[in-house]
Formats: sequence, structure tokens, C-alpha cells
Amino acid sequence: MAHIYLSFDFGTDEEKAQQARHKLEMWKQAFRLDKKLLYKFARAADNVATEERAVTEEKSQKASKATKSAKAGKAKAESGKPGASDGSVKLYLRLAFSDHEKMTEERWLKKFPSEEPFRELSAKAVREGDTGFRELEEKFDALD
Repeated sequence: MAHIYLSFDFGTDEEKAQQARHKLEMWKQAFRLDKKLLYKFARAADNVATEERAVTEEKSQKASKATKSAKAGKAKAESGKPGASDGSVKLYLRLAFSDHEKMTEERWLKKFPSEEPFRELSAKAVREGDTGFRELEEKFDALD
């Protein structure tokens, strides 16, 4: 079974990345693509530090909440959301269709650039045998 890897760079737009995740999950369920459509997100290293900082701020806010009013504590908790990120978000998508599903594979490759969260992004499709395929495959396997 040949694999095709697509990579999308969302930059710092976490909302678009979540829309893309939602769209992919919807397609996996609707078209029964459980093993044929796999995706993983890669976030920048500074994004992890931002999330850890937000968690520590949230813990300190819970401690100070007892002394402050509930309204003031809620406003501070909303300002330090863990979902807010400063790093870039990349989506790596693997299509794994068998040899007799070539038409379906081609339809999916045409579908991504036409759908909303992916429309504004440039998709980079890498097929087996192309330069950079092994590196992209190793990167995809290394992601959680």
C-alpha cells in the first residue's frame, strides 16, 4: 500500500487548525476512512512552554481566587487560556489507499485544496519515491 503525505502550515492560526481537525474527523467517520486517513499535528517547541506557563498561572490564580472576588479571578483565567499559542502549527496527513483505489486517492488529493480550512494553505503532496519522502515519513512516525 503506497502512502501519500500532505503537509499544511497553519502558522499561528490555532483556530484554523482546529477547524481542519474537526473536518478531518468528520470525513473519517462519514466516509469510513479510519486507517486510510491519518493525521498528526506538530506544534513549535515554544508552544509547549506557553502551555506550561498558562498551567502554572492557572494554578496560582486558583490559589489567589480564595482572596479575590470570583469575577476578578474569572477574568484573569480567561486571559491566560492554555489554548492560546505563539508557535506555528503544522498538519501532517497520510493517505493510505491500496492500488485498486487510485481514483479515490486522486479525488481526495483534489478535495483538500477546495475545502475551507485547507483552501488558503498550500498543500505539499509527497508520494513514495519523491525526494523528502523518507524524512517526512520518519517525522510523521515520530509525532504522537
